[in-house]
Amino acid sequence: MSLIGLILIAYLIGAIPTALIAGKLIKGIDIRKVGSGNVGATNTWRALGWKAGVAVLVIDLGKGLIAATLIPRIPLGPLPLGAPETAVLCGLAAVIGHVFPVYIGFRGGKGVATTTGMLIGVAPLPLGIAAGVFALALVLTGRVSVGSLLGAVSVPIAIGLFNHYGIGTYPPLLLGLTSGLAAFILFTHRSNISRILRGEERPLIKPLLSRKSDRR
Repeated sequence: MSLIGLILIAYLIGAIPTALIAGKLIKGIDIRKVGSGNVGATNTWRALGWKAGVAVLVIDLGKGLIAATLIPRIPLGPLPLGAPETAVLCGLAAVIGHVFPVYIGFRGGKGVATTTGMLIGVAPLPLGIAAGVFALALVLTGRVSVGSLLGAVSVPIAIGLFNHYGIGTYPPLLLGLTSGLAAFILFTHRSNISRILRGEERPLIKPLLSRKSDRR
C-alpha cells in the first residue's frame, strides 16, 4: 500500500497542467485551443513567447525530477522494492500524469519534459547522451519533435550499451521502462510523425541545414 500511495502522489504532481495554467494566467487563453492544442512547453512557446515556454519546460522537468527523487523518500511505510526501482516507478507515474492528467479530462502533454526530469534523477549519464542527440537534431532540423523522438529512443540504447560494457549498473526495470517510454513517446508524437513525413511539421528555429542551403 505504501508503494501505491507514493505512485499516486507522483501521478497527481505530474498531472498538474502547467501550460494550461500559464495560458490562463498570462493571456487568459486556453492553450488547448491555440496552436497545436498540446498542453506542453513547445505550444506554450509558440502561443505565449519564449519566456513562458522556458518556464513551463522547467516546471514540467521539475515534476519528473521531484517524483523520482523526493516522492520515494516520503515515509509511508516499508516498500516492496529497492530505492532505484521505486524511483523509476514514481517517475513513470508522473509522466503518465502529465500525459493523462486527471484534472483536465486526461488530455495533457506528450511527456518528453517530465520524462527528462525523471531521468535526471535516475539515469543522468544516458540522459546526457540523449540531450546531445536532441540538441543536434534540433539544430539540424529546427524541429523539437524530431529531437524529442531521437532523444527518447537513444536513452534505452545508451542504458543497454552501458550495462553491456560495464560502464553502469542500471536496473533491468529501468531499461524496460525507458524502452516502454520511448515507444510511448513515439505513440504520443504520432501526429508529429505524420506531419514530418508530409513535410508539414513547423520548425521552432531555423534549421542549420536550411541555412547552409540558403548560402548556396
